[in-house]
Order: sequence, then C-alpha cells, then structure tokens
Amino acid sequence: MQTVIIVIHLMLVLGLIGVVLLQRSEGGGLGIGGGGGGGFMSSRGTTNLLTRTTAILAACFFVTSLFLSWLANYERKPSSIINTTTSPAPISQPGAPAAPAGGLLDSLPKAPAAPSAPQAPQSK
Repeated sequence: MQTVIIVIHLMLVLGLIGVVLLQRSEGGGLGIGGGGGGGFMSSRGTTNLLTRTTAILAACFFVTSLFLSWLANYERKPSSIINTTTSPAPISQPGAPAAPAGGLLDSLPKAPAAPSAPQAPQSK
C-alpha cells in the first residue's frame, strides 16, 4: 500500500514540476521570459488551464504527503525499554540460595591471590 502511494506521490511531483515550468513568467522576477508576442503560452485559456492544473496537483501532493506521514506513524510499533517481555520475570523464594550458573568464567583457571600488602621489588 505504501509503495503505491509513494509511486503516485512521485508522479504528482513530476507533473507539478512540469506544469510549473510550462507556465509563463508574468511577474518577470528574474528578468527573463514573459514577453508579449505569439508562442505556445499566449492565450488566456491556456494560462487558466495551467493555473488550475497546478492547484489541483498541489492539493493532491498535499493529500498524499499527509497520508504518507499518517501511514508511517500508523505502522510504527510502540516500544518500551522497561517492559521488553510479555511475561514477568521468575521470582525466587526468599532465603533460598540461588543455584550458581556454570558458565565460561567458571571454567577458567583461577588467578593467584593478590598479596595483602604492597611489597618492595626483590632483586635476583
């Protein structure tokens, strides 16, 4: 579902870019384009069509953007650091010693005991 909406969203983006680039610059903001004379965009009807098409594509772009953000938030699963398991941890009986777990550290050889007080180095 999300992939289909993303593809529609990208087609709207490309269409919106194309329609905006086809429009004639009436304000002359950059000092280019918008000249009088004949040409592809000279009729008022074509200008109205491009303006309406831009508005419709922009509204559809806005709707798909909102839907994609809602869909991303809807599919996110809640997570908790504290409660990672569904069942509670087993509780041991008070006063009963826990059984030692034999692991890798228990199988290593024991290190010699450390001296009780610092000692001066001895020469050989």
